[in-house]
Amino acid sequence: MEKDRLFRIMVHSPAGVLTALSMEIENAYDVKVIKAPQKVLAMIRIRECVRDSEFYLGELLSSEAMVEINGSKGVAVTMGDDYAKVFAMAVLDAADNASLPEFASRIEPELILMESRIQKDRERENGMYLKTTVNFHSMDSEALHENIS
Repeated sequence: MEKDRLFRIMVHSPAGVLTALSMEIENAYDVKVIKAPQKVLAMIRIRECVRDSEFYLGELLSSEAMVEINGSKGVAVTMGDDYAKVFAMAVLDAADNASLPEFASRIEPELILMESRIQKDRERENGMYLKTTVNFHSMDSEALHENIS
């Protein structure tokens, strides 16, 4: 699985689901903690489009963790301070990097299923927002017709 897709799924997944999946790896393999989950501040860099220059908008509270499984490292950084989730993400990243058979056979299909649930939830939420959309063009047309008559 591509890294950007893996992390997109994990970021939007509930912490409990990721913790349950990472426990399968933790129970079967020796997981070395290189960097325990901890709070960090990340600088938010923005490109200003008029002058095409970069500046720092501010700092963001985030969490990071790093683990190692069979010589393969796993790293995760996420917004907020959910230590369980960031640790589980790092374990799953290390399992993917180590090409563990459990990841390919059990965890990856579960993450793909989670991706479809996330997409359905997003579509349902977008559908709710679309119901509140106002078509200003049609209102302008109606006002124009009223003024002409």
